[in-house]
Formats: sequence, structure tokens, C-alpha cells
Amino acid sequence: MSDGGNSVQREGSLKAPERRPIAWRDAEFYDENALMSELERVFDICHGCRRCFSLCNAFPTLFDLVDESETMEVDGVEKTDYWKVVDHCYLCDMCFMTKCPYVPPHSWDVDFPHLMLRAKAIKARKGRTPVRDKLLSSTDFVGGLAASPGVAPLVNAVNRQSGVRVALEKTLGVHRNARVPEYQSRPLRKRLSSRPAAGSAGEATDATKGRVVLFATCYGNYNEPWLGEDLIAVFEHNGIPVTLAERERCCGMPKLELGDLEAVARAKDVNVPVLARLVDEGYDLVAPIPSCVLMFKQELPLLFPEDEAVAKVRDAMFDPFEYLMLRHKVNKLKTDFKHALGHVAYQVACHQRVQNIGLKTRDVLALVPETKITVIERCSGHDGTYAVKTEFHPISMKIGRPVVSRVKSAAPDHYTSDCAMAGRHIEHGLNDGTRAVPPFSLLRKAYGI
Repeated sequence: MSDGGNSVQREGSLKAPERRPIAWRDAEFYDENALMSELERVFDICHGCRRCFSLCNAFPTLFDLVDESETMEVDGVEKTDYWKVVDHCYLCDMCFMTKCPYVPPHSWDVDFPHLMLRAKAIKARKGRTPVRDKLLSSTDFVGGLAASPGVAPLVNAVNRQSGVRVALEKTLGVHRNARVPEYQSRPLRKRLSSRPAAGSAGEATDATKGRVVLFATCYGNYNEPWLGEDLIAVFEHNGIPVTLAERERCCGMPKLELGDLEAVARAKDVNVPVLARLVDEGYDLVAPIPSCVLMFKQELPLLFPEDEAVAKVRDAMFDPFEYLMLRHKVNKLKTDFKHALGHVAYQVACHQRVQNIGLKTRDVLALVPETKITVIERCSGHDGTYAVKTEFHPISMKIGRPVVSRVKSAAPDHYTSDCAMAGRHIEHGLNDGTRAVPPFSLLRKAYGI
């Protein structure tokens, strides 16, 4: 295996990775026997390579299963134990995009994240998804209830009660020590409900239309509405009008991580027609959460490769700092900063890294005079709902420990992450009373607006 593998590896590694459409509508996709055969094949390749041991806990789980088996090979691992590996994968995509030498077009054709997605989809279709996971991923439903007037303060207060958290751990499987998001009585969409639609566009460039629609996201709407408020302030300071779509639903990433692809399709059917129409009307699209940007730029196009509206939204969707740097390249970004930021420790979110756009957040923040950026390219360990689950919370804290250590050693004036949930998880690991400051909050502070 090693001799032939090395020659093929050199051939394949010269080419850019290729992502292929996901045939999730085909009956064969849900054939569990075929899945087990493919898991065994890919796990054997991973066992022989082991480059991804430090990315997440899926790979250490696999390697421990192999090393503790009688044969010390994949054939000695019980097929039922394959699900332990699947459960630790949160579809960060880092193995595919940064580590694996065997991804397509390599003849071994390894796409570990989408193989895990197939396994999760089979689990979901067969009704083996825990109620807890279904509830935690129903972000619009939970957020809509918890962020109701008068309810949000009560929910937040209850979630801080140790006795309640112990009960929640025993009944629902939410770890008593996990930090859960707080809810706001006035979600972003309500705060901006009286906001007029954006008028004439700002000055267009070859790459940008000069006016944008903000996809607020469920987290940015219900939990941290200032993410959107600060983004809007910065964009409009730069002459880029911002508006909201008349309606939106969760992008579908939480349901994708469960393999509930029918729920993803339902969310797509709400979001994409509205966003595609706005693209036709001359808008670009941005979102404050990297996972949501990735959903529209990569996952939905792979799930719905023949859908022209999905492709239209993909081509118009930008990471917001990517958008600002495109403007800066043609001298359309203001650099009238009034305040230095000092030393900023910046954790790069996994779902931003895999977009292959470079470190645009770092590049924009580095434009602020007297500002030093320390980049931390390690997973925070939060990973959607993974960090709050009883069985995974201690592991999530372990995964995030190197990031926490880097922040401590940097002793920065501010620390930040494009993923607000990652920022809160780093806070939790530091446990020193400090708060992560979102990147657009830092940029707004620098502009003094």
C-alpha cells in the first residue's frame, strides 16, 4: 500500500482539491451496508496516514479503536464502533481542505467530512437522532420562544442557576458547565424593523455592487444582535448601503451537522428564492457568521447542484471582511481610523479558513494604525452544538485548550474570532472575566462611529 500510495499521492497532491455534488436524493446514499464498506475503506486510509490526529476528536477516536483492537488494523474494529467516530465529526471541513493528501482528484477519492455527513443522514433517516440534538439545532424555534419580550431575561436567569443546569444535564444532556448563549429581548430583525430599504448603491467595483443584503443569521438575530448592528455601521461608514431580506430562516448548518437533509432543503426553499431575487435587484450578500456564509457558498451548491437560484446566491455571497478587502484593493475603503486597537489575538474560525479566501479579517484590522494582530489558526472546540452536549463538552474544552493558551501567552488588549460562539468558548476557557470582542465591534471602535 505504501509504495503505490506514495506515487499516487504525489500525482494527486499537485492538483487543487475538488468537491463533488452530494447524491443525497439517491436511494443508494442511504444503504447502510454500502456505507459501512466505504467507512472501512476510508478509515483504513486514515489509519495508514494519521496526519489529521490533531484536528478534532474523530481521528483520535478512530486511531484508538484501531490500536486497541486485536489485529491493530481497521478490520479488527467492530462496525458498530464506527458510529463513535461519526459522532465526533462536526463537519468543520478542515481535514479535507488543509490536511488530507487523498482528496479528489486523487484516485483514492477521500472526502471524510461528506462521508460523515452520509452516515449522519442515514442515522437521521432511521430515527436515531436524539431529541436533544433535534431541539438544539432548531434555532429559529428555540430563539423565537426565548427571545420573546419578557421571556429572554427569565431564560437567561434560569440558565445561570446551577440547580437548573444539573437538571438540564440529567434530562436533556446539556452539560452543566457548558456556556449556553444568552437571548436578547429585542432581536436584530426587530431592532431594524423600521429601517428603510437601501436606496441607491454605493460606488460599484468590478467585484462588488456597492450595496448589500445582510443575512442576519439566527445567532446574530436572537443572541448577539450587535454583530449585525456593528457590521451595518462599518459598511455604511464606507458608503455601502445595507438592508435586510424581508424574511429569512436559519441557513441550515445546524441541521446539516445532524444529517437532517430534508430540513436543510426546507430552509433552502425559504431563503434562496428571497436572496436570489435580491441578487437580481442588484445586491451583494453578506452574513456575520462564517458557517452561514459557507452554507450558501459551498454546502447548498453541493446538495443542489442543478438549482440555478442556489448558484446565483453562491456567486453573490461574501464573507464581510472579504468584501471590505475587495473594496480596499480599489481604494474604496475608508482608512480614517481614530483609535488604535493595540494588540489583538485573532482566532481564525474553521468555517472561514475552508472558504479559501485568506485571512481577510486580519488584513482589514491590520490597516488600523498601531495595531498588532496575533493569528491563531487552531479550532476553538465549540463547533456548533458539540460543546454544550454532556458527552462532548470536556473534549471540546480540551480541543480549545491550545487556543486559550495562545491567548494567555499573547496577553492582548483584545481577543476575537469571526465565529462569535468560538469567542464565547475561548472566554469560557480563560475564565478570567475578560470578554471576546467581535471583529466588527473592534473595527467600529477603530473608526470611532
